[in-house]
Amino acid sequence: MRPAFFLKEAFRALHRNAAPSLAATVTVLLTEIPILDEVLHAHVSVLGRDFAGYRNHTYRVMNLCVAQSSRDPEQLEKVAIAAAFHDLGIWTDGTFDYLPPSVRLARAYLVAAGRAEWTAEISEMILEHHKISRYRGAPRSLVEPFRRSD
Repeated sequence: MRPAFFLKEAFRALHRNAAPSLAATVTVLLTEIPILDEVLHAHVSVLGRDFAGYRNHTYRVMNLCVAQSSRDPEQLEKVAIAAAFHDLGIWTDGTFDYLPPSVRLARAYLVAAGRAEWTAEISEMILEHHKISRYRGAPRSLVEPFRRSD
């Protein structure tokens, strides 16, 4: 099965109960997101041979999240930053207790990038991305679509 076909089917499965027009609009996959690639390339040495696999994973999460939310440029940037950092602590801190290190890395990046006001939402996206049940916090945030996407 071709990967593009698989993802298209995954998007359709996510939106079976959604309006038909929503499912029909998900056709173009994001494959190059400058901010996502910039963050990943800044950590290429620590990711080592896992770089390509992690990059692919972040793009899958990114595309699934965007399919459930929007392509608004600000939201795309938030999702890209959360995707880049959400599992990164595994490699940077050499631990499977990686959520706090991943949040720490994302916070430092956001402050340096002049996006400190996004810290709460992106931190929550990272901290809740393995939650099994539905996120019931801020209804308009990206936390729930990001959680479902991972």
